[in-house]
Amino acid sequence: MCGIAGIVKTKSNNYQIEKSLLKQMSDVIVHRGPDSDGQWLSKSGNAGFSFRRLAIIDLTENGNQPMQISDGRYTIVFNGEIYNHAELRSKLERKGYKYKSHTDTETILYGYQEWGEALLQKMWGMWSIAIWDEQRQEFFAARDRIGIKPFYYLQHNGNLIFGSEIKSIIQYKNYSPAVNYEQLPIYFTLGASSQENTLFESIKKLPAAHFLKYKLDGKVTIKQYWNPFSSVIPYENWTEAQLQGELMNLLRDAIKIRMMSDVPFGVFLSGGIDSSLNVALMHEYMDRRIDTFTVGYKDLLKYNELEYATQISKQFNTNHREIIIDNEMALPALEKLAWHLDEPNGDPVCIPIYFLSKLTRNEGTIVVLVGEGSDEQFIGYSWMIREIMFNKHYWKAFKLLPTMFRKAIYYSLKPILERANQYQMLDYFQKAANNWEQYWSGQPILTNVEQSHLFSPKYHQHLASTAHYTSKINSDAHSFDIDIDFSKQAIYTEFAQRLPEMLLMRVDKMGMANSIEPRVPFLDHRIVEMSFALDFKKKIPDGKTSKYLLKKASEGIIPDNIIYRRKQGFAAPVTEWLRNEWFDYTKNKLLNSQHVKEGIFSKDYINNILNLHKTHKKNFNKEIYSLLSFALWEEKFL
Repeated sequence: MCGIAGIVKTKSNNYQIEKSLLKQMSDVIVHRGPDSDGQWLSKSGNAGFSFRRLAIIDLTENGNQPMQISDGRYTIVFNGEIYNHAELRSKLERKGYKYKSHTDTETILYGYQEWGEALLQKMWGMWSIAIWDEQRQEFFAARDRIGIKPFYYLQHNGNLIFGSEIKSIIQYKNYSPAVNYEQLPIYFTLGASSQENTLFESIKKLPAAHFLKYKLDGKVTIKQYWNPFSSVIPYENWTEAQLQGELMNLLRDAIKIRMMSDVPFGVFLSGGIDSSLNVALMHEYMDRRIDTFTVGYKDLLKYNELEYATQISKQFNTNHREIIIDNEMALPALEKLAWHLDEPNGDPVCIPIYFLSKLTRNEGTIVVLVGEGSDEQFIGYSWMIREIMFNKHYWKAFKLLPTMFRKAIYYSLKPILERANQYQMLDYFQKAANNWEQYWSGQPILTNVEQSHLFSPKYHQHLASTAHYTSKINSDAHSFDIDIDFSKQAIYTEFAQRLPEMLLMRVDKMGMANSIEPRVPFLDHRIVEMSFALDFKKKIPDGKTSKYLLKKASEGIIPDNIIYRRKQGFAAPVTEWLRNEWFDYTKNKLLNSQHVKEGIFSKDYINNILNLHKTHKKNFNKEIYSLLSFALWEEKFL
């Protein structure tokens, strides 16, 4: 796990890449790699890389980057881990390649020389890669299949500037940060910017499972190299018992290969099924006690899962540590979180992950397994089942009505539901009236109607951007598999947007803020391909039990009371904090933000939701927190 950055320029461009700038680009992300740094400038002067290293494999200087092959043609900077690199190394050594280190970075370098972009299909793991080909004067970059590692880039006046974090890119002095208003409705709806763009104007993301090529003529080519419907195994024909057995076999192997490390590793343990499985299956391979880490909340015990984490810790005899946080610890950290996140993130779970990561690093553990990705694949959220059932029993029938009738129903109900603050219900009618997709990824933070009250009329032209974006995602899903059922379509949407751009970014950024490496065994691409091959009935045969398949497969491995207890979810108590201790701070930040002062955001709307929330008349914690996250980002970066 590291931090990468750099600049590539066009042939006709007179811009001079300076090593001093490359050093600034690496210094600003020192948290991603405190162990060493490096800068490199190509002989042609057309490319420059910088790097921060968090040493995980081969702790010697031989693992430092940027790394180059002996003849100088290829140079690489790489962030991530390749779990099958030993197998790939053996193949490359048989072809005559001579290694100088034990790192996976060197395997990628030789693998690219041998196989080109086809290397991406051979690798198992997580990555953000940048390679310069001095002979062809060509830049190659890639992001892993799921989007566990970030890759941002900016094209400006013939230069391509890239980095693991946006703060590296904005060290480039010719760029002035500004808001990308097309992305703002997407953020306020989905909690994060889209898979291809950021909230910074002109700064883009490389989407998950894509690679990029940039030549000296300034042309960027982006292609998708994998999709989750890629399985060639006919899982849909397997019995329930066969699927359960295969799932545990794949998960065991996913955990085993993610234990590859030359530094201490452990597990984030919430006491839920996913993290408990990580502990139980890791325990099968360990000859020492597992280090486990849990977070809880002082005085707000309903948010705690400490008793379940303690149960698992005792059963598997782990070396367990806990951190208990309260509002007085969390509030001062918010502005630090805004800096590390690069962009606003509408999920307040960033707060406990930050403190959990800090505890982990302070205790000397560098690598941790986390449980992200299970709920999305195996339908672990109650709201996902609700959306699937709603589609089956109501949405399809309602969409058969003529558009004019749907519009008439929407406009007649709109004032009634708005007065009752029933925006979620109103959201369904608006989507149907406009022939928008039902499912937009997750649960909307601010619905389209709410945003029409937040934004001044001048900015209403951007409000349909979320509908257009999610329509494209749904079209992509059907282009891979024209026969997918609604549950697969919904899960694909989660993998395209919420999972990589909000959930995995909170894990990456909060982990790296404390110089630790999180690994996600449930997002092994083999498990993902299996889950995408199964329709709703295969995953939830009884039609109601969330994560049915995984729960049945877990019986006998972890206790039934862990498997079948009501899902609590990893949450932060911002509902209470925003009503009480954080209220004055939040109100001050929101009402004095630049967007309120300039009339872009409605002061009356913000005052209204603040007061309704404080007086317990309505819970607007999601809306308020997303606005606060945006206001703090605005302060830090604009």
